[in-house]
Amino acid sequence: MSTEAELRRESARVERRERAVMRVLPYALLTVSTVIALMGPVTVPAVLGLTAVVAGWLVWLGHLDHGPDPDARLLGLYYVGLMVWCAALVVLAPSYGIFAFVGFVHAFEYLRGRWRYVGVVATALIMAVTYVGGVPNIVAGDWWLWAAVSMVSVGLSLTFFHVAASTDQHGRRQQRALVELHEANERLEAALVENAGLHAQLLTQAREAGVLDERQRMAREIHDTLAQSLAGILTQLQAAEQTMARPDAVRRHVTNAVTLARESLTEARRTVHAVEPHVLVGARLPDAIDDVAARWSQVHHIGAALTITGDPRPMHVDVELTLLRAAQEGLANVAKHAAATRVGLTLSYMEDLVTLDIRDDGVGFDPGAARPDGAGAGGFGLAGMRQRVQRLAGRLDIESEPGGGTAVSATVPAIPAGSAR
Repeated sequence: MSTEAELRRESARVERRERAVMRVLPYALLTVSTVIALMGPVTVPAVLGLTAVVAGWLVWLGHLDHGPDPDARLLGLYYVGLMVWCAALVVLAPSYGIFAFVGFVHAFEYLRGRWRYVGVVATALIMAVTYVGGVPNIVAGDWWLWAAVSMVSVGLSLTFFHVAASTDQHGRRQQRALVELHEANERLEAALVENAGLHAQLLTQAREAGVLDERQRMAREIHDTLAQSLAGILTQLQAAEQTMARPDAVRRHVTNAVTLARESLTEARRTVHAVEPHVLVGARLPDAIDDVAARWSQVHHIGAALTITGDPRPMHVDVELTLLRAAQEGLANVAKHAAATRVGLTLSYMEDLVTLDIRDDGVGFDPGAARPDGAGAGGFGLAGMRQRVQRLAGRLDIESEPGGGTAVSATVPAIPAGSAR
């Protein structure tokens, strides 16, 4: 950026110097031409008077070129007058051909398009008069020499002028490119600043999303482990309280409660360390779900059977954990709400999907009805199950009606074990 700024400053300095030279050059050439003319046989009053007029004409140019956007028509009028005065001066004294050189410079500076080349031709014709010794020699018969010199002078002048115009156009394009580069760099800097702000915002949102996701994960784990276990313990203790007159029944319910408490403690420790549940350690998913169903059936005295379809194969730990939690939650809901006598679980392995279906013959419910506590249809348990499934880009379907039992289907992608999610 510092190099670019330095180039811009250098370009501005060069342009200012050039404009200063262009303003001083006509007066210098006019002075030199007048001094040389006065050294020869000329009419002094005519020379001085016409020189004063031309000097005034140049002063008028300074006023025309002073503003940021000079009038092109007035500049054209100025140039026509300049050519007339140059021709008149050359008629008085050939030495004014030196001053006539200004015609080339001002044609380049103040004329546009084809008029530039018209000005170059006019200047070359006037200067050709000086090359043959002035108007008297042309009148005396050297007009053919003037014509030949004019042709050569016009050809050379147009050639050099075209080269100068091309060089100037190239320089202007470079200057515009430099300006555009500077503007592009400024926009890039602004974009980088904006991107940095967006990046910081995204990091903040990602952290917040991560915190929220972790909270939801912990809530699901607590509900799927501790809450269910505590509910089971409470159920067993209430049953024991109701059978105080039967010591064997009390002992059986207390034993079940102690077993549930130990399992709950183990699951709580594993949840804190974010590892897979103990029923999946060293066991395949069908065996783990079958074990969960068997223990649940033993505790709640409700028949539960698992059916396997397809080709069972190891799945990614998140897939197996999601389906295991779905089985636990589905069975817990049956125990709490369904009043069922039989539960069927079907674990289906397909090419791209794995599905767990849980069906019961209980009282059923209306899935579209909102719960009085505002938890929504199915409460937190089904909501947590749906979040788990959707986290794997899966789907949870619930079919039920009052008196018609309930069917819950959890479908997730069949991500093989060892694959990165």
